[in-house]
Amino acid sequence: MAAISVPPVAVPRTTVSRTFTFEAAHRLTWHPGKCRNLHGHSYRLDVTVGGPLDANGVVIDFDELTTVVEREVIDRWDHRDLNQVIVNPTAELLAQRAWEMLTTAGLDLVALRLWETADSWVDLCVGAP
Repeated sequence: MAAISVPPVAVPRTTVSRTFTFEAAHRLTWHPGKCRNLHGHSYRLDVTVGGPLDANGVVIDFDELTTVVEREVIDRWDHRDLNQVIVNPTAELLAQRAWEMLTTAGLDLVALRLWETADSWVDLCVGAP
C-alpha cells in the first residue's frame, strides 16, 4: 500500500480586536457643503493586532491593548477640536495618524477601522494597496 501524502496544515495567524469610542469635532475648510462648518461625530475605532501566541496563549492581553490605544489615541482626541490636532482632519488622515501613533507605540497592527458615522468608515490594513 502506497503512503498517502498529506499537505501540511497552515497555522492561521491569530488576531485580536477591540473597539473604542470617542467624541470629537472638526471642520473641513475646503469642503463645499455642511462639513465646512464646525460639527461633531461619535467616532468608533476598531483596532486589530496580530502575531504569535505567547507562553500564556495570547497575542496581547486585552488590558494592554486598551491601555495603549487609550493613551496614544483616545485620551488625545476625545472631546477635542480635531483641527487643533491635525491640519486637515479627514477620516482618512485621522485613520492614518492613528495607525502611526499605535505602531510607534509598539502595537503590531493588522487592521484599523475608523467609523466617522454609523454608516461611513475608513479601513487601513496590512498589505492594502
